[in-house]
Amino acid sequence: MTQNSDSQKRKLKYAGRAILITMIIVPFIPFMLAIGVSFHYFTTALENNTRASLERIVSDHGDMVDTFLMERKSDLLLIAAMINFDAAMNNGYLHDILAHLKARSPAFIDLGLFDEKGLHLSYSGDYALKGKQYQDEFWFNEVMEKGAYISDIFLGYRKIPHFVIAVRRESEGRRWVLRATIDTLFFDQLVSTVHIGKSGEAYILNHQGIAQTGRRLEGVPIMAKDPDFEKFPGVSNVQNKKRASTPTHHAKDQTVFQNPLVAKTFKQSGRGGNAYVYAVTSVNDGAWLLVVRQEKQDAFAAFYAALYLSVAITLVGGAVIVGLAFYVTQRILHWIETLTHEKESLGNQLIRASQLAEIGEMAAGFAHEINNPLQIIKGEHSLMEMLLGEMTKSEESKIALISFPKDEWHTFVSEIGESLDQVRLQINRCSEITSAVLKFGRQTEIKHQALFPSQLIPEILKMIRNKAAVNGVEISCRVADDIPAFMGDAAQFQQVMLNLFNNALDAVVSRHGVSGGALTITSNCHNEKEIEIQISDNGVGIRPDHIDKIFSPFFTTKAVGKGSGLGLSVCYGIIESFGGTMGVNSKPGEGTTFTISLPAV
Repeated sequence: MTQNSDSQKRKLKYAGRAILITMIIVPFIPFMLAIGVSFHYFTTALENNTRASLERIVSDHGDMVDTFLMERKSDLLLIAAMINFDAAMNNGYLHDILAHLKARSPAFIDLGLFDEKGLHLSYSGDYALKGKQYQDEFWFNEVMEKGAYISDIFLGYRKIPHFVIAVRRESEGRRWVLRATIDTLFFDQLVSTVHIGKSGEAYILNHQGIAQTGRRLEGVPIMAKDPDFEKFPGVSNVQNKKRASTPTHHAKDQTVFQNPLVAKTFKQSGRGGNAYVYAVTSVNDGAWLLVVRQEKQDAFAAFYAALYLSVAITLVGGAVIVGLAFYVTQRILHWIETLTHEKESLGNQLIRASQLAEIGEMAAGFAHEINNPLQIIKGEHSLMEMLLGEMTKSEESKIALISFPKDEWHTFVSEIGESLDQVRLQINRCSEITSAVLKFGRQTEIKHQALFPSQLIPEILKMIRNKAAVNGVEISCRVADDIPAFMGDAAQFQQVMLNLFNNALDAVVSRHGVSGGALTITSNCHNEKEIEIQISDNGVGIRPDHIDKIFSPFFTTKAVGKGSGLGLSVCYGIIESFGGTMGVNSKPGEGTTFTISLPAV
């Protein structure tokens, strides 16, 4: 593999890599932007839709819970407004009222009547609560102050979790309280009926994070502290007002959820490390928090499906882009290789045309060189023919030949031998000339190899020495034997040298005629890495306005029909293919120097 071929393959490899990278990056950037923007807006819409859905669910469920509590409180207010205090002291009367309430809602468990001092006067239910004192109970103080009150879950005298709805009534100068106990299990089932996906659940907390209903997941029982409550955003410590009406009941710091009336969503990790999406709103006039939560993976299932789909589209699209990039790159490289081969073929044809042009210009010189030895051969041939004719023209001559004196015989043989030697010499000279012409003109395969200037340049000079001698041009060759080699094709280098030599001879003859011309060839090692060859003449020189054009194809300063304008442009391309450079320095009327620089081997 030649040096030029290796260089072209390296360039083609770098070009292929650049094309491939460009064809991957250029379509991949808008592709990723399109996927990214679509994914962003799609997932944002999904997330907003999921949040809005949870907010709607918690709002609707909160309205249902508030409606249930309001209806139970309204039932109790209606009964309190209708009953007679003295009649209510009869347990049987309360039994009938409780039965009526249970008919409206199975949530009622029992019913009790209290005087203004908190004494349980009458009771209908399953527990022995009549006669119990409730003056210090928190719910009693709240209802006496507010007129109606729904309590948190507490144990009370019955030692089981429950909550009550109590209303205050004033009639006939008396203040008394009617209280109903709500079935905790019924209320818990009412709240927990929300099922969202696989992991959704609903529960109620008070402002201290105490569970008012049980949690289906993670097993948080009623009246237990919710372990995740303190992490809720918007939870802070504030001083709550006193609930007790007596001076002995002190207010205490309680945590409340800020802005509890607005449904809102947020994300938070649970005890198991799973991420949840929460939706909260206030119920029971802001006293409780209704919490609806769902595992993030479950809530955003559509989001993750979109994510996986986007990843799949990205991978498939990326694979298609890369595959097409590889395919198109290979096609482009194939086209480039084809064009390169066509370019090389055209270049070789151009070089061939230049060679033929050089042969045409040198044809007269070659004819003259071959004609001289042919004339000598013709004269020697005539001499030998005459001598042999005299020896064989008669029988007498044949007999006389036998009786030739010895000295004359040797002279005769010597003349014939000299003629034969001269014939042989001139034939060899013709052979060398024709061989040189054939070697130069024969179209051979380009083969880069190590070439030594000290061997090639003298051989090339032999082809023009006679032309130079005829035109009175003195040739001086100063090429040292220790000049290193360079990589190139021998035939192409010969073409370059012949073109420069012939141009120099034409320039010298144009100025000096047939005497006074000089052509100098020097070669040296410039810096141990570069060979420099100079061809100098004392010809007419080159005009300054022509210097920048002489290496352009079809530019020539010769008369029409005497130059094609291809020679120097072809020489420049050949030297460049060797990895070298070619320059010119000229002064009109003084001469021209062409300098060739080649990388040393």
